[in-house]
Amino acid sequence: MRSERQITDWLRSKAIVPPGSRVVLGIGDDCAIYRPKGSAEDLLFTTDLFLEDIHFRRTTHTAADVGRVAMCRSLSDIAAMGGEPRFALVSLCIPAWADDIWVRKFFTSLTATATKAGAVLAGGDLSHGPTLACDVMVCGAVPKGKALRRDGARPGHILYGTGRLGGSALGLETGKGRAWRRHTHPEPRLEVGRYLRETLKASSCMDLSDGISLDLKRLCLASGVSAEITDPPLFPGATLHHGLHGGEEYELLFTAPPRTTVPATIAGVPISQLGVIVPGEAATLTHCGRPLPSLAYDHFASAETPMK
Repeated sequence: MRSERQITDWLRSKAIVPPGSRVVLGIGDDCAIYRPKGSAEDLLFTTDLFLEDIHFRRTTHTAADVGRVAMCRSLSDIAAMGGEPRFALVSLCIPAWADDIWVRKFFTSLTATATKAGAVLAGGDLSHGPTLACDVMVCGAVPKGKALRRDGARPGHILYGTGRLGGSALGLETGKGRAWRRHTHPEPRLEVGRYLRETLKASSCMDLSDGISLDLKRLCLASGVSAEITDPPLFPGATLHHGLHGGEEYELLFTAPPRTTVPATIAGVPISQLGVIVPGEAATLTHCGRPLPSLAYDHFASAETPMK
């Protein structure tokens, strides 16, 4: 087996965007960017799979939980680029166990989540299969050339994060209390993302979906830098391991030049300084002076075997 990064690196080498294309950013960021001719806006496109027994279990997650989180995952990608959601396309593979009531509750929750974010459900596809699989594509928009990206972090820039980390991982582990609600009711940081783009003018940004130890490495790889971090702020009851390696947070990780004034809260969300960007193209991460391994979730968690 091989890692998710190796597959995407191989795809990036094959799916080359030709000169003159209106696709101005392809594989490797939270969204692809398409620039319509003559438009003052760039369009953002993202898609995310949500799979039974990988991302949720029908014995623990309600239909409303599944619809809500499936939509939030893609909305979080739009937030990471400072975008405004416009519409969504949803493909759903429905297994025999999901009856009409379950499907209606799923779509009611999904569409309510989209509507709250300013997006509409504009179409998709339905199929039948042995397990439930959902794919949510969201289109968003930003002013031309203004999207936040992963590749703008530079040595000396300060690293920040939103919220308190580890709550979703704790909730998945315990299945109860505030942490479980954190896991099943994520909040895509759309208003924060727009502030980072419009007012703060963050140098780079991405969402935390797989854990800071892996997602920060992705940001550093895109920017050709490394990073040194301290202990992140933790959700009540979460361990440091939850905070560093737990996924499905849907908080934002961003950087800014050192003299940037960063408020303590943005849109009611606490902002914390997490560390600093340092030179090093190998994307080496250290935590409190020690190497930080990437122990966060990788769908293909495997040895580093390059694709040919």
